[in-house]
Amino acid sequence: MKAITINHLKKDFGKVTALKEVSLEVAQGELYGLIGPDGAGKTTMIRILTSLLTATAGEVSVLGLNPQTEYKALRQKIGYMPGQFSLYQDLSVEENLNLFASIYETTIEANYHLVKDIYQQIEPFKHRRAGALS
Repeated sequence: MKAITINHLKKDFGKVTALKEVSLEVAQGELYGLIGPDGAGKTTMIRILTSLLTATAGEVSVLGLNPQTEYKALRQKIGYMPGQFSLYQDLSVEENLNLFASIYETTIEANYHLVKDIYQQIEPFKHRRAGALS
């Protein structure tokens, strides 16, 4: 089984085509990087692979799962850390965590076993606004 399989992936944003006929395979255990200029579609492809965006056309498989239809199972196996700080600055740390959990139709409590080590480190700051974090 391949870790990632992409066949003829396409993503349009209105009249702009971000990805056009992208195909690739990444074997399990293989280290693979996406390199290209701004606007080349790297982030768009990662967001499709992690179920955060849907493709316009093509087929995608991550760990044998379709990110569009099997996103709940996929999200149990992968994580996504964006390159830029993505917390809402005016919300507290706890409010941000609850917001993102609700987007994924879950709660902190339901997944506490997965986030316990990190959550215990940030818990003293849970009422602090994200914009006030160092």
